Amino acid sequence: MSNFQERLHQLRKGTGLKQEDMAKELGVVFRSYRRYECGESEPTLSTLLQIAEYFHVSLDYLAGRSDAPTGGIQ
Repeated sequence: MSNFQERLHQLRKGTGLKQEDMAKELGVVFRSYRRYECGESEPTLSTLLQIAEYFHVSLDYLAGRSDAPTGGIQ
């Protein structure tokens, strides 16, 4: 599992949301969101920004480039 998939899954589970709920929050269809968590596709930049904003984390954290949720590259 890639860092992005893992982090996305952990963040969603940490809030208690189902995949269906997260898809609605992001304005994407359920199948697209499921594919993000399974590593079958990657979200667009605008969707990545929505995810980062929703969970209050940096894009570097989502991508696995940082272990600090709100920090930069370490």
